[in-house]
Amino acid sequence: MSMTRRVSAFLLALAAFMIFEWISLGFNLSDGHPTAFYVVHGVLIVVNIVLAVVLALVGVRGLKAGRA
Repeated sequence: MSMTRRVSAFLLALAAFMIFEWISLGFNLSDGHPTAFYVVHGVLIVVNIVLAVVLALVGVRGLKAGRA
């Protein structure tokens, strides 16, 4: 089962948005919070960036499969 180009493009756009959003959040975290706050947000950032990379890979594979 292959996905449409529209779905592939959506996955790529979603991945780009997720990476931008979570990296921006990482840079905008202010000082003065307890260590646990930074640990939790660090884990959230890493997990969401990994998910974004997976979505991007699926989107790219979908675009390549659509061309073949």
